[in-house]
Amino acid sequence: MTTQAPERTLGAIAHGDAPVFEEIVQMHLNTLERSGLDERTYHLVRLAALVAVDSAPASYLMNLAAAQEAGLTAADAQGVTTAIAPIVGSARVVSAAGNVLRALGLDEILNENPE
Repeated sequence: MTTQAPERTLGAIAHGDAPVFEEIVQMHLNTLERSGLDERTYHLVRLAALVAVDSAPASYLMNLAAAQEAGLTAADAQGVTTAIAPIVGSARVVSAAGNVLRALGLDEILNENPE
């Protein structure tokens, strides 16, 4: 069994080189089209769900990258968290902010060590 540095392992996972993550990717295929939502609303709803379930940094990394490609901004994300804070609670919103920061750090590590 070969042991890889954590950064390399994370890079492999981020690039889909792990069977469980391949399954996760498959679960997400065509969900935009099947949702019947416009792309902007779709990504806002997904962000709200990530906050509501206290998602891990890697989940934010994957979803926010797609949302950014769709044109969502930091102001949009702030609007979502402001709207859902009374429902999910301030602790979840603060946790989400921390996980987004961790995701940004993870992204930085992955981009420094692309393979």
